[in-house]
Amino acid sequence: MSAGSVALVVPEDIGFPSWDLYELSIPCTVFGKPQPDLADPWYDLRLCGAGGGPGDGSPAETGLSLRTRHGLDDLAGADTVIVPSVPDACVEEGRPLPRELITALRRAHEAGARMVSLCTGAFALAEAGLLDGRRATAHWMHTAQLAARYPKVEVDDSVLYVDDGDVLTSAGLTAGLDLCLHLVRRDLGAHVANQLARRMVVPAHRPGGQAQFIDLSVPTTDDRSLAPVLDWARTRLDRPLTVDDLARRAAMSTRTLHRRLQAATGTTPLQWILNQRLARAQSLLESTDLPIEKVGELSGLGTANNLRHHFLKHFGVSPSTYRRAFPRTTTPEPSPSTAGNSPG
Repeated sequence: MSAGSVALVVPEDIGFPSWDLYELSIPCTVFGKPQPDLADPWYDLRLCGAGGGPGDGSPAETGLSLRTRHGLDDLAGADTVIVPSVPDACVEEGRPLPRELITALRRAHEAGARMVSLCTGAFALAEAGLLDGRRATAHWMHTAQLAARYPKVEVDDSVLYVDDGDVLTSAGLTAGLDLCLHLVRRDLGAHVANQLARRMVVPAHRPGGQAQFIDLSVPTTDDRSLAPVLDWARTRLDRPLTVDDLARRAAMSTRTLHRRLQAATGTTPLQWILNQRLARAQSLLESTDLPIEKVGELSGLGTANNLRHHFLKHFGVSPSTYRRAFPRTTTPEPSPSTAGNSPG
């Protein structure tokens, strides 16, 4: 599949803390650096200057200035448009976003561009009316304001990102990276996304439905002790696997396992197992021609009907529909029990 062109909306004057450079840098890192051994051509990243300052039209008093080769008119020619954030003043004080930006976003969407926001960039998409009647998210600190200001938007403050097909939104900071890797996964397949994540030394895939806020009030100094048992579990997803099995393998009580896993991942052990099986099923559907029944078996989700139930519930599409979005191969992946670690 083609990577296509990505237009990133950037301010020409960046003030601190009005603009978050982290969200601005994520798309540049993911889409801007060619990876010819993974996909050639790679994405064509264009920085499109938005003009203005940190929300009031004046140059930033502190910060830096950017000069871009592309302007907002170039958004309409891109396959994907990303709004990394908006000035703090537009979120906290309700100052209006530049009308030229809102107009450019509408034109880009009308021209068929996939629209993406990271963190408070959702306010720009909402102002353009692109989130009306859609489920969307932003950083949990700003979702209440987003919901109050744009009542037509179905705001979900509990997820990392929302993929609504041609419009995608994410929470802040690292969740923006999760969404960008999700886009690579959609465009170029699981193998490319996994290899890119490995180079960036980040998790290859965190499901969008994972909780934004993880309560770390429980001490996690010995969380590293969970890694071996979780790695062990990933190699046997095709077998019966219970919380008791994980607890025995970790040499701890089920109550202790539950507490530590909840603190480390924000999910219960049962939900963690389900998430891993869903991720395994996604990978098999993306990279093999295995029958749906076999995918259900190897992922541990059971029958084809059970696999369809979980896909419809978590992703909103059937396994067959999901598979059609990715290129096929003819070589099936090994089952979890034969890949990597030996049974033990």
